[in-house]
Amino acid sequence: MPDDKMTKLEALAREAVDAVKPGVEVAEGVQRADVDAVNRKEERSLYQRRARIHPKRAYGTFRQLKWLIMVMTLGVYYVTPWLRWDRGTGPDQAVLLDLPNRKFYFFFVEIWPQEIYLLTGILIISALALFLFTSLFGRVWCGYSCPQTVWTDLFIAVERYIEGDRNARIRLDKTPWNFSKLSKKFSKHSVWLIISVMTGGAWVFYFRDAPTLLVELATFQAPMAALLFIGIFAFTTYALGGLMREQVCIYMCPWPRIQGAMFDEDSLLVTYRDQRGEPRAAHKKGESWENRGDCIRCRQCVVVCPMGIDIRDGPQLECIHCALCIDACNAVMAKIGRPPNLIGYETFRNLEASKAGDYAPVRFFRPRVIVYGVLIGALSLLMVYALLSRDTLTLSILRDRNPLFVTLSDGTVRNGYTLKIINRAHETRSFRVSITGVSSSKLAIVGEREAIVQVSADDIRSAKVFVSGPPPADGKQSMTITVTDMKDQRTVGEATTFRGPEK
Repeated sequence: MPDDKMTKLEALAREAVDAVKPGVEVAEGVQRADVDAVNRKEERSLYQRRARIHPKRAYGTFRQLKWLIMVMTLGVYYVTPWLRWDRGTGPDQAVLLDLPNRKFYFFFVEIWPQEIYLLTGILIISALALFLFTSLFGRVWCGYSCPQTVWTDLFIAVERYIEGDRNARIRLDKTPWNFSKLSKKFSKHSVWLIISVMTGGAWVFYFRDAPTLLVELATFQAPMAALLFIGIFAFTTYALGGLMREQVCIYMCPWPRIQGAMFDEDSLLVTYRDQRGEPRAAHKKGESWENRGDCIRCRQCVVVCPMGIDIRDGPQLECIHCALCIDACNAVMAKIGRPPNLIGYETFRNLEASKAGDYAPVRFFRPRVIVYGVLIGALSLLMVYALLSRDTLTLSILRDRNPLFVTLSDGTVRNGYTLKIINRAHETRSFRVSITGVSSSKLAIVGEREAIVQVSADDIRSAKVFVSGPPPADGKQSMTITVTDMKDQRTVGEATTFRGPEK
């Protein structure tokens, strides 16, 4: 077809043609991309040189959804450290992992080291949620929300903006080095580095007050640890998102190997409906569709795939279920007047049923899904209960072991204890320390005239306590050390032992 007679539709379709080999017309307005998948199922090998993938830009519902999720996730990542939250005392950063003070702040939630079980619960719930969505919709996390996917999408968008779409990038790579090629490559990598440094910088803002650290960075007074981690995260972002891309998903990430155990016959997976698409053949306008499939071998599903696979080869470890092949195929089906979703979300159960001319509806509520949902609900309720019921006062006692006791000149024995009092109230509190279980005992706190300990707001204080009393009859005696908040009379106690010489 002469170039001067090409329609706009044909011009758009011709973008999929390989930069070296000419396109082969397979249908009115559609050009065949005469290329094979980089990661072809038949020729896949762990010991081969990497063939670079140049994914073509896709247009459609799933591509728009990926853009939306990318903007939302990147927005949350970069904006969150700058959100403020008034706690009365302590830092006013909404989300902060305060390592020097060993606290994690998340809006109104404040997690102490003694409450690490809350972070454990969050991780378990997140893992179960990942299992749940994988069982329902396949690798939707990998295709839409995984940081590797999000940043790779962003880097490819920058590359496409500077160097052009698929064909332009292929031609540029094959072009000898000249000023134009050098300037485009330099511009691309410069933007990638800027994004990488911003990524590393945003990450360290989660560990230190963001405005303060920004001023320190601008005035070259930032701690060496901050600069080190910015460099580490900038390098990994640049390497993984810009240079390695699909290699991370295929060879480095363990999830593709695990997710196979999460699928079942009712999981909705991105699938080529071969019973409808086969046999494949080129097609001209006006030709009959009898005794052939809807696939016209345009290979648009191949050229848009960021993993370099051919979805028509069936389920593959490399597929991240980004669904861009669905958008590409649906665009072709619309051009040739065939029904959409030759490639679409499908279950193995319905694929088998369709071969017999039947239909198997999707079963969303099935045993594993119900189990995951119940576990997520139960753990979420347990976490909420733990947050709502936790006390503002916590006591822990560490008994001296060397020596176990000291015999005094009056015949009494003295035991030493280290008390750690945690005051989660947002104000300074005074606590009275008392003991029960040892008769005629005396209590003394090092550095204090009375048995009263003052603890600052949102703080921990250690106090050295000595208890003296008559020697216990059996060499040891149970006792309880109690701490009472002098403001609201709230008490907390912990059992320990009072030791003396064995008789």
